[in-house]
Amino acid sequence: MRIMIITDAWKPQVNGVVRSLTETVRELDGFGHQVNMITPLEFRTLPCPTYPDIRLSLLPYRQVAHRIAGFAPDAIHIATEGPLGLAARRFCLREGLAFTTAYHTRFPEYIHARCRLPLPISYAWMRRFHGASQAVMVPTRSIANDLEARGFDNVKLWSRGVDTEMFSPGERQRLDESIPPRFVYIGRVAVEKNIEAFLKLDLPGCKWVVGDGPLLPRLKQQYPDVHFAGVFPQNELARFYRAADVFVFPSLTDTFGLVLLEAMACGTPVAAFPVAGPLDVVGDSGAGVLDWDLRAACLHALDIDRDHVRRVAEGYSWQAASRQFESHLRPNPATAAAASPALD
Repeated sequence: MRIMIITDAWKPQVNGVVRSLTETVRELDGFGHQVNMITPLEFRTLPCPTYPDIRLSLLPYRQVAHRIAGFAPDAIHIATEGPLGLAARRFCLREGLAFTTAYHTRFPEYIHARCRLPLPISYAWMRRFHGASQAVMVPTRSIANDLEARGFDNVKLWSRGVDTEMFSPGERQRLDESIPPRFVYIGRVAVEKNIEAFLKLDLPGCKWVVGDGPLLPRLKQQYPDVHFAGVFPQNELARFYRAADVFVFPSLTDTFGLVLLEAMACGTPVAAFPVAGPLDVVGDSGAGVLDWDLRAACLHALDIDRDHVRRVAEGYSWQAASRQFESHLRPNPATAAAASPALD
């Protein structure tokens, strides 16, 4: 098929949405599909308020409409709810084109954490956005149950995978001269990640944070004993995962948590809260400890066999996840080539 994917999250951002789409596009190409992307790289953008690393496309409708009509896709997937996603949704509705969407991020909770907007307002908007799609793809059964309880009626599962060659057990570098055990967090340094629940813990050894985000300057000042390593490309993260004795995941709002799988693929056990994401990825697999007492989870995870953790991660593949994605696409019998886009 000719598949068009529209996303407001794209490189050079480093996050789970970008990683999921990158791996899925690679697999779809391998299946023989022709994939065309619409991303912020094609548009004038401005920084997102409170999160300048995210770029918001300015007045994209006309260009998005021309791109979709010109490519004449058999299937259209709108990955995000930002300006590009809104423009693509508007065009599809005007032209009677079927499309699918994805729920990658708990935006209502993220917005609430920043400006206290009541969750019912945000979820009402999200229901409206995704309600027009043929299927809204979610990464876990927990998230599916949550959305269905909030009135979403078109939810489909699209799981995630991990590159078990890039992320694999190997030599465990010391990183520096600090005394183990090493407790490591990798991800955005932002309020929605609940990172201070980890930084405040009284733990033996040392704590490491790998990543960047709006909270980084304050946290570096507030927690001088924590090692803040900065940002690294994906292919360099494995050495941090391997060096960790425990990978700590304090988030309460992630829909999946690809970093969980990456850590596990390197043999590193996980400590996390028992919430959606960790419950689905780690669960009762024995690859980590889930506890509302995060300190206890960190300490108990030290005793987990790293070979077992790796075996659990090997059960996830991007090929299987991408076949799920492929199965939910809704081909248009009359593609955008036959449409006459309304550009006003």
